[in-house]
Amino acid sequence: MPVDSLQVAHSQSNRSRDFDSEIPPTTTVDGSDASADAPSPETETGELIEMKLSKLALVAALACGTYAGNVFADQPNDIRLVSCDCGEPVCGCEPVCDTGACCDSGCDSACGSCGDCFGLFDGLSCCSDCCLGDPCTLFGEYCGYSAGGWIQLGYTNQPLPAFNTLDDTLQLQQAWLYAEKAIDTSNGFDIGGRVDYVYGTDGPNTQAFGTDPRGWDNDWDNGGEYGSALPQLYLEAGYGDISVKAGHFYTIIGYEVVPATGNFFYSHAYTFNFSEPFTHTGVLASYTPSDDVTVWGGYSFGWDSGFDDNGDAWLGGASLGLTDKLTLIYASVAGRFVEPWATGINERGYMQSIVADYALTDSTNYIFQSDWLDTEDEFGNESRSTYGINQYLLHSINDCWGVGARFEWWAAAADNLPRQNIYALTTGINYRPHANLIFRPEVRWDWDDDGRQFLNGDANQTTFGVDAILTF
Repeated sequence: MPVDSLQVAHSQSNRSRDFDSEIPPTTTVDGSDASADAPSPETETGELIEMKLSKLALVAALACGTYAGNVFADQPNDIRLVSCDCGEPVCGCEPVCDTGACCDSGCDSACGSCGDCFGLFDGLSCCSDCCLGDPCTLFGEYCGYSAGGWIQLGYTNQPLPAFNTLDDTLQLQQAWLYAEKAIDTSNGFDIGGRVDYVYGTDGPNTQAFGTDPRGWDNDWDNGGEYGSALPQLYLEAGYGDISVKAGHFYTIIGYEVVPATGNFFYSHAYTFNFSEPFTHTGVLASYTPSDDVTVWGGYSFGWDSGFDDNGDAWLGGASLGLTDKLTLIYASVAGRFVEPWATGINERGYMQSIVADYALTDSTNYIFQSDWLDTEDEFGNESRSTYGINQYLLHSINDCWGVGARFEWWAAAADNLPRQNIYALTTGINYRPHANLIFRPEVRWDWDDDGRQFLNGDANQTTFGVDAILTF
């Protein structure tokens, strides 16, 4: 069986803002020295009282400003800064700009020579921040209930083996809708759930393959490259530090995810598509004793399965905040992954993923991921044996601009055939001109010196791709 059997196997298994307070000037409006005229004792007493009142007002303004800044991040749709008048700072306003502008609606970068931060190069060249505001939503959130989605359009000049298989065509990759009732266990027991639906060229890759014979969403194809999928449908209940979800849900394994809004890059790593599950059907419990520790444990019907029994597998792991800068996540799945009645493959084994996320600076993160997969058939013969290392370096210039690079080494073998080594380097930009819109252009170089099984007819391939994501 050739090395590209991995492709066949997986095609079946696819699945704070700070307030700047200005020091009062020591000169009068006409430029003379304010201390030239000696004040009378009565004037001194009056000024002393006025200074005390001014200090109290400043303290109140700072306290109110701090409160507004903190709440803004948590409740963007409900809190608005108060209106601003020219003059001294008031609660919710920044000091008057020396350029003559009055107030900048809370954006730190309205003063100076940077411009309004909405020009194509303003945010990149000199602004330390940009003025995006809060994203607009169609439905908003009420008492934990929310709904929304996004539209992703993409283009790639060459096909890639992991998603993005349709080249030289502007394609609708994800038309995504979701509805959710998030649980809140701060006051005791709560129950909720979520459902996700996607249509586009990513739909067929996201379907559940482990159904009998084509149940759940595995036959929701629309001809050609397009199709639909229902990657999540689950109920969740929680009390205190413990929560349990039951149904069809995303995996906890790996760094990259299926939803386009969850990734920096437009394209995907080989490990994501060929060595990791996308979804599980089963039960998963979470225990979060502190902000730095989360432990998972549960049972699933194998990999990327619907509600038919496609296996019996352990699913679990832990997330640990080791320091203020370093987070380590371990996740694994072990047991029967695929039954022969579903795909013709009887596969069982073990797969693990380790992800380390280290904050080099406040705006730069380095992510290291290692994956290991080892499976066999019912007779003990090797089915798949893969391991890989992915490295990401991501830098946020401001809220509008980000740059990043990803380098991957993926080694794969199947059916006792020689191991194949594949390397991929991706560089990309994230540009967000609006809180609801992001563009992700990238250039990617792939090397497949051993097999030429995954690329477009050559051992090496250079690919340009770009997508746009509009959220609502």
